[in-house]
Amino acid sequence: MERLESNNNGQIYKFDFLFFKRFFRLASFMFPAFVSVPVLLCMFLLCLSLLEQVVINRIGFLPSEYYTILGNKDEQSFKDIILKTFLFILTEAFLSSTISYVTSILHIWWRQKLTVSLHKEYFTDVLYYYVNILNKKVDNPDQRIADDLDNMCKIFSQIFAPVIISPFITAYYVWKVVQMTGYLGPVIILVFFVIATIVNQFLMSPVVNYVYKKEKCEGDFRFKHMQIRVNAESMAFYQSGATEMFKTNSKLFDLLQAQYKLAQRKYALTFSIKFYDYVGSILNYIILAIPIFTGVFDNLTPVQLSALISSNAFITIYLISCFTKLIDLSSLAAQNAGLAHRVAILFEVLKIQKSNQIPTFDSFSSYSDERFNIPETDQTAIALLHKETNEDNSRSSDSSNVAISVKNLTYRIPSSREILCQNLTFQLQSGINILVTGESGCGKSSLVRMITGLWPVTSGHIECNIHLGNKGMMCLPQKPYFTNGSLLQQIIYPDREETFNYDPVVQDEIFQYLEKIKLQCLVSRVGQLDKRLDWDWYNELSPGQQQRLCFARLFYHKPKFAALDESTSQINLEAEQVMYSLCKELNITLISIGHRRSLRHYHQIELHLDGNGGWKMEPINL
Repeated sequence: MERLESNNNGQIYKFDFLFFKRFFRLASFMFPAFVSVPVLLCMFLLCLSLLEQVVINRIGFLPSEYYTILGNKDEQSFKDIILKTFLFILTEAFLSSTISYVTSILHIWWRQKLTVSLHKEYFTDVLYYYVNILNKKVDNPDQRIADDLDNMCKIFSQIFAPVIISPFITAYYVWKVVQMTGYLGPVIILVFFVIATIVNQFLMSPVVNYVYKKEKCEGDFRFKHMQIRVNAESMAFYQSGATEMFKTNSKLFDLLQAQYKLAQRKYALTFSIKFYDYVGSILNYIILAIPIFTGVFDNLTPVQLSALISSNAFITIYLISCFTKLIDLSSLAAQNAGLAHRVAILFEVLKIQKSNQIPTFDSFSSYSDERFNIPETDQTAIALLHKETNEDNSRSSDSSNVAISVKNLTYRIPSSREILCQNLTFQLQSGINILVTGESGCGKSSLVRMITGLWPVTSGHIECNIHLGNKGMMCLPQKPYFTNGSLLQQIIYPDREETFNYDPVVQDEIFQYLEKIKLQCLVSRVGQLDKRLDWDWYNELSPGQQQRLCFARLFYHKPKFAALDESTSQINLEAEQVMYSLCKELNITLISIGHRRSLRHYHQIELHLDGNGGWKMEPINL
């Protein structure tokens, strides 16, 4: 992990061995098998590119034929060559457009393969939570997935074929130039290319690094505007336009500064590229002058010499073009390297986190059928729980009645050393509702994060006898969450609407829940449960309606246990009673976080956190 930390805290990103190492890892996703669509498309693209080179070669020699035909005033041959010229032009137009199309398809396929592979890692358990909330080493993972990856695939699709076929094309034209001028011509061109390559390599590395920084600033600026869009109403209540404008402009100026520095670095690289492009065109005439001034072609007539110069000029110019094309690709390669670093680092962090870091839902939970061995320090809490059940039941209860056992748990905020709670011990047992109380910031919501495996345990441990999810223990977080889609999708979430069983009994049950929690008006608004909607549910529903809809989700799934984090804070006491009464009817055992005294009516045990690391657990006596 230390290597990754240094990568994201001042490392200079270059077009170096680390880039190639990371890019080859990405290539394993881009080319999943030897026989696959991307591989076949690449082979087809290479064949088209080679065929295009053959056509370009034939077109390149046409001017010399025109010189000969026009010099000899051969009318019939002139008509024939006009027809041949148009055929070659049509062929070249077809090949060029097809290459462009196949390149676009490759770009799309690579983006699909890489994005789906990245999503597979990103959405494994709660790794998306880790990289967005806990990990500070990866900036803007959303931009890396949505923009950086796309741009990397686009650039690579454009440079793939030229980089692969250039050595072969170059070798062919070197051989042709050797036939024309001897070895002196190719040596001059090679020396020219080596010098240009060394200079451009020196100029490329700063561009790679500033592409990386510029993309980071792009993500920060976009995230700020997204934050404003999501919280527009809250800002409006505060009348905070001037403050947010200042903060947004600050992000903009950081981005513009990065763009300015990138433009400076690209200026030198572009100057070098253009300089060597034009020097290359002059170099052609220098090489042609060697055999002419040495008398090699003195026996030719002016017409023959003109035709020969034209054909030889094409060979020399195209050889130089092969070298300069590689130089021209250096700018795109530098951009591609910066983007590849950003995408690969996200992959690396997800891989490391998946294998070494915070336990996830499945790894965190124990599905053992054995009874928990209750330590001596837990006897008070167990006694309190047993007071709510008869003695026989308590003695015969097995692990199936205990959802969670917390033993000597000490926890803190992952980025802080301040302990929130020490040596906490309790059980969440079927039929015994627990109310967690305490001042704001004392660690109530953090306890739910610990139970669900979002945060690492400082000391002690948590054992679960039930699946953490909508089929075992479901959580209603403090901030309601709604995905895109229909009203039905919101109710059955996290299940997908495509898997929903449209049983009339189930649908009637959903309507009954909506009626009991007074959300039947939503059905009237949308027309039908499964009607496709493009709503922002946070803008369409009041805070109270959002909480009610989350309870409809809970009642639909009917889990055995549920964790409610301030889940009734925005609804009135009458509605709160309805929610908890329905939970009791559905046999949902609760661990609730809340400040209202009214919540004591629906719980048997109070777990109070004092905010200084201490805690106490006692029965609720009304």
